Amino acid sequence: MNGKKFIADSNETLLDAALRANVVLEHSCKTGRCGSCKSQVISGSTLAVMDESGLTPAEKLAGWILTCTRSAIDDVKLAVEDLSDFKLNPAKTYPSRIQSLEKLTPDVLKVVLRLPPQQVIDYRAGQYIDVIGPRAIRRSYSVANASSDEKCIELHIRQVLNGAMSKYWFEQAKPNDLLRLHGPLGTFFLRDVAELDLILMATGTGMAPIKALLESLKEVPQARKPCSVHVFWGGRILDDLYLNPAELGVLCNYTPVLSRADSKWQGVHGYVQQAVLAAKINLAKARVYACGSSAMIDSTRFQLINAGLEPGNFYSDAFVSSS
Repeated sequence: MNGKKFIADSNETLLDAALRANVVLEHSCKTGRCGSCKSQVISGSTLAVMDESGLTPAEKLAGWILTCTRSAIDDVKLAVEDLSDFKLNPAKTYPSRIQSLEKLTPDVLKVVLRLPPQQVIDYRAGQYIDVIGPRAIRRSYSVANASSDEKCIELHIRQVLNGAMSKYWFEQAKPNDLLRLHGPLGTFFLRDVAELDLILMATGTGMAPIKALLESLKEVPQARKPCSVHVFWGGRILDDLYLNPAELGVLCNYTPVLSRADSKWQGVHGYVQQAVLAAKINLAKARVYACGSSAMIDSTRFQLINAGLEPGNFYSDAFVSSS
């Protein structure tokens, strides 16, 4: 909230109007489902033009809206972060070919896509892309590597039962297949983390953008690095955790968390948000980045803010299911 103003037509969303005026508000799916574009209305009236499933009933009662689903009825004042000072490149469509396919677990596939020699997708670690596959099926995937310097994009793809794109990835895809990419997309990326305690949280393939964020810390100047880095990754069983974040070349405190572990598991049981609270990190000087299911993110945001985290220091990327 910095006093910037922009004009919004009655037939466009607040988010689209802001972006048209080069005011970059946090966003991701633009469908009202992920909740990334949450904003609190300070004054004025808005109209919902689509369902706001990314908001809880309590948030709606507290005056929160999703800027991707709301149009302005009159002059509106929002409490929202302006990301205009960050370099965010416009999304474009690129050709690519499958470089490699690797099963990380029975239902998670690592896909590496290579770009033509003359093409580079200039993205920030944590952002996502759309992959346009056979029959023009389009799905969104977080990028799992921090930089496209090698002209490759790494994706971690979970199999979806009866999913049209899953059928392609897990049964038909082969090296050298031609696909199109559209990106970069979204606003899930590191802000200034100097002298803060950085908490990175994931469930399932939400580890993909968290891995990219971790890798990006290697390029942060020493004076701008966080005081500490804590990684919490939740799965059902140990085989769900398909990599070790502590081996990515960044000093971090890694806590794997299992919700359905057997009696042989000696680590943390339960859910990642419970593990974060149990770790007793000073939330007053923490910044949290969470990626995974919307249920995990909603629960985490509520519990951590109640435990002392500043609401503006919680960033999330909720995965919304597509077949």
